[in-house]
Amino acid sequence: MAAAMAGGKGKKKKWSKGKSRDQVDNKVLFSKEQYDRFHAEVPKMKLITVSAVVEKLKINGGLARRALRDLEAAGSIRPILISRSQRIYTRNVGEDDEA
Repeated sequence: MAAAMAGGKGKKKKWSKGKSRDQVDNKVLFSKEQYDRFHAEVPKMKLITVSAVVEKLKINGGLARRALRDLEAAGSIRPILISRSQRIYTRNVGEDDEA
């Protein structure tokens, strides 16, 4: 009887505060310097994704998607995988190198 009455009065469980993410303040438009840096650095990258460009240049995801489409149209990069959710590109090393 004493053992049954002793249980149940332990410490009360605390609620967790939850995870908080850092707010990012990425640019929504290119400045002239960022535009030049984009055209200089991105075609030299081996693996080009939207998230890689966002991390490297601190720009918005929509801006990165649009800029990568423009680079693809210009022939500076070529697509490897195009799905509904993600596009993966690589640098364009030339047509004679493909096997």
